[in-house]
Amino acid sequence: MSVLRYKLKALIADKEFAERRRITIQEVAEATGITRNTLSKMLNQHGAGVRTENLDRLCGYFACRIEDLVEYVPDATR
Repeated sequence: MSVLRYKLKALIADKEFAERRRITIQEVAEATGITRNTLSKMLNQHGAGVRTENLDRLCGYFACRIEDLVEYVPDATR
């Protein structure tokens, strides 16, 4: 089964490095209006369903392109 993998951990790490401070999930939630529960699913569940509105908000927050946030992982059995 193909899944979408979210690269949220890497984006948070990059932002922490660039800004030389810790970025919490709560901070991302407050800045984007996305619930902590949704962000946690993106961080911990491969293929978690996420609304395009939330992807747009995260791209805005991290100033990134969609391909920096989401990766398509094809089914290895095909």
